[in-house]
Amino acid sequence: MDVSQYLEIFLDETKEHLQSLNTQILNLEQEPEDMDTINEIFRAAHSLKGMAGTMGYKRMQALTHEMESAFTEVRSGTLKVKSNLIDVLFQSLDALEEYLDNIQKNADEGNNDNEHLIKQLQDILANKPDEAEAPTTGKRASAKEAAPEAEKQEKWMDINLGESESRVLATAKKQGSNVYGLTVKVQETCLLKAARAFLVFKAIEDLGEIVVSQPPTQDIEDEKFDQTFSIVVISEYPLDKVIAAAENVSEIEKVSGGIMDIDASAAEDMEEEENDQQISDTVLALDNVSQKSSQGSAAQNERKSSKPVVNRTVRVDIEKLDVLMNLVSELIIAKNSLVSASSSEETNARNGVNEQIEYLESVTTNLHESVMKVRMVPIESVVNKFPRMIRDLSKKLNKKIELYMSGEETELDRTVVDEIGDPLMHLLRNAADHGLEETADRIRSGKSEIGSIFLDAFQDGNNVVIEVRDDGAGVDAEAVKKRAVERGIITADQGDNMTEKDIIDLLFHAGFSTAAKVSDVSGRGVGLDVVKSKIEALSGEVEVKSRRGEGSTWTIRLPLTLAIIQALMVTVGGEKYAISLGSIQTIEDITSEDIKFVQAKEVINLRGTVIPIIRMSEVLDIESKKAHNEDMVVVIVKKGDKMAGLIVDELMGQQEIVIKSLGKYISKCKFISGATILGDGEVALILDANALI
Repeated sequence: MDVSQYLEIFLDETKEHLQSLNTQILNLEQEPEDMDTINEIFRAAHSLKGMAGTMGYKRMQALTHEMESAFTEVRSGTLKVKSNLIDVLFQSLDALEEYLDNIQKNADEGNNDNEHLIKQLQDILANKPDEAEAPTTGKRASAKEAAPEAEKQEKWMDINLGESESRVLATAKKQGSNVYGLTVKVQETCLLKAARAFLVFKAIEDLGEIVVSQPPTQDIEDEKFDQTFSIVVISEYPLDKVIAAAENVSEIEKVSGGIMDIDASAAEDMEEEENDQQISDTVLALDNVSQKSSQGSAAQNERKSSKPVVNRTVRVDIEKLDVLMNLVSELIIAKNSLVSASSSEETNARNGVNEQIEYLESVTTNLHESVMKVRMVPIESVVNKFPRMIRDLSKKLNKKIELYMSGEETELDRTVVDEIGDPLMHLLRNAADHGLEETADRIRSGKSEIGSIFLDAFQDGNNVVIEVRDDGAGVDAEAVKKRAVERGIITADQGDNMTEKDIIDLLFHAGFSTAAKVSDVSGRGVGLDVVKSKIEALSGEVEVKSRRGEGSTWTIRLPLTLAIIQALMVTVGGEKYAISLGSIQTIEDITSEDIKFVQAKEVINLRGTVIPIIRMSEVLDIESKKAHNEDMVVVIVKKGDKMAGLIVDELMGQQEIVIKSLGKYISKCKFISGATILGDGEVALILDANALI
C-alpha cells in the first residue's frame, strides 16, 4: 500500500499530537491524579502509535507503544506518576520530535532505536507497586492461553464454506498443512477499520494463504463490519506465530484462533485436474496481491526519495470557506454580466460596463479580505511549546520559574507565525538566564523566590504586539557599556555621551553577550541580533525597556499580514514607489528654509520635535525633478520611538497593493522590501521605512 501520499497529513497531525502531549504531561506533573489528563495523554500516544504503524515507521511505533503501555498502567491505578516517569516521558517526546525532523527532511525516521528510553519505560513498568497485573501485551497473551479451546473456535465455525473452499482446505490438510480459523477484533476507538484489516491480511499472507473471510473481503474493504471479522488460513507455521503476526498490527484489540477440524477424505472425490486448477487459481490470486503490494512498496520508496513539503497547510473554519465560496460565485456573476454588457450594442452598454466594474471592484476587495482571514492562524501553535522549554530551563539553571501567557488566540498571517518561533525562544531563554536573578539574590532583595516571565500577545491597529516581560534585575547599563567598550563596539567617549536607552540597544549588536561564561543556554552572543534581523525581515520591529531591579520588557511589533497592504504611492524622479501606511505618521509641506543642520545632518523642527530628513532622490540615486529652492513634500515615518522625514517629489495617493517578493535578486538592498504590479502593468518598488530609519 502506497502511504507516501499521506505524508504531509501525517506530519501535520503528528506535530499536533506531540504538542498536545507536551502540554498534557506538563499538566500531569502539577496534578498527577487528574484522570482527564491521563486519558488525554493515553489517547494521543495511542493515535501516534497507530499513525506511525500505518506509515511504516517501526521505531516511532515501538517507542509510542511503550509510552502507551505506561499510561495503560497509570489509568488502571497500578502505576503512580512520579518525577522519574515525567522525565523519561519528556525525553521520549524529544526522541519522537527527532524522528519527525528526520521524516520531514528525507521521509525516513533514521536509525536511532532509542533503546535506552524503551528500557527505562520497561523498568518503570517492571517496578510498579502491583506486580500481580502484567503489562498490556502480557495480559492479552495470558487471556488467550487461558481461553478454552471450544470458546476459541466458536466464532469462526459460523463461516459458510462453499464446496470449492471445503475441497481446497481438505486438500491442504491431506498434504500436511495446518488449517486455522482466526477471529480478529479491532479496537472500538479505531478510525480506519478497513486499513487495519488490510494490514492484518498482509501480515498473515506472509505466513500462509487466506482462503475465505467472514464477512467477504469486499465488505471488509468497504468497512461493512462491526469490530470483528473471521478468516480461514492455510499455513505451514504454528498457530501462535500466525496469531502474533496479526496481533502486531496496531489498534487490534484481540486475535483468537484454533485448528479447524477438516475432513481430509472429502479431497478424494475431487478430480485431479480440478484440484490443480483450484490451487493454481489461489496461488495466482495471491501472486496478484503480492505484486500489488510490491508495486506499492516500490512507489513508496520512490516517493520517499523526494523531500516532503512542510508547513503548507492551514486549518480553516468552515464559515470562512463559506464566505469565500459565496464571493467566488459573486465573481462569476460579475464576469457574466461584463461579458453580456460588452457584447450588447445598446447605447447604454458603456454605462452597464462601468456599473459592473464597480461591482467587480467591491467583490474583489471582499475576496481579498476573506483570503487574508483564511491565511490568519492563532499564534497558539507557536507559544504552546514554551511552557515545556521553561520547565527544562528551570531545572538546568536551578531557578524556580513560572511562565504566564495571555493572548494565544491572537491571529497572525501564517507566514509570520512560522517565522516568530525562534525570536520568541531567544527572548524567553534570555529572560530566564540573564533577566531572572539566582534564588538567593531574589530572596535578599525581598522578591518571591519564584521568578515570573510573562508572554503577552495582543492586536494594536494593523499590528500584532508580542511582549516578553520578566520581574528580574533589569539590564545593567553600566555593565553593557563596559563590555561594549572592551569589545571595541564603542569608544569610552561615545559611551559617556550615550543615553541609557542607546546603551541597552547595544544588546542587539551581533556577537554581543554579557554572560561571564559560555553555557548551552547562552553566552555565545547569538541571540538578540538574530531576533532583531528576523523580526525586521518580517517588516516588524523590536525594542527593549528596562528598569534596574524591577525587570525588562521586550516588545515585538509585527504587521498583521505580509500579502496585501494599504500603501501611499509616491514618485521620485519620475519613478513610482510605495510606502506602507502602517509606518506613516503625517505628510508635511516644507520649504528649503525649514531645513536646519545638526552635526552636519539635515533636520527639520516639526512642532517642537527635531526630525532627521532623508532625501529619497539621493538614497535611490535618481535625479529629482524638483529644484532645491522649491517647496518639498516630506513623508514622516516612525519606527518605535524614532522618526524620520522622507523627501519625495510628488504624492500619487493611497492604494491597496499586493506585495510580490523579489527573492534573492536584490537582497543586499535592504530598504527595498518587495515590489507590486500597478493597474497599468507597471512595477513599483516598495520602500521599507524601518530599514531607511
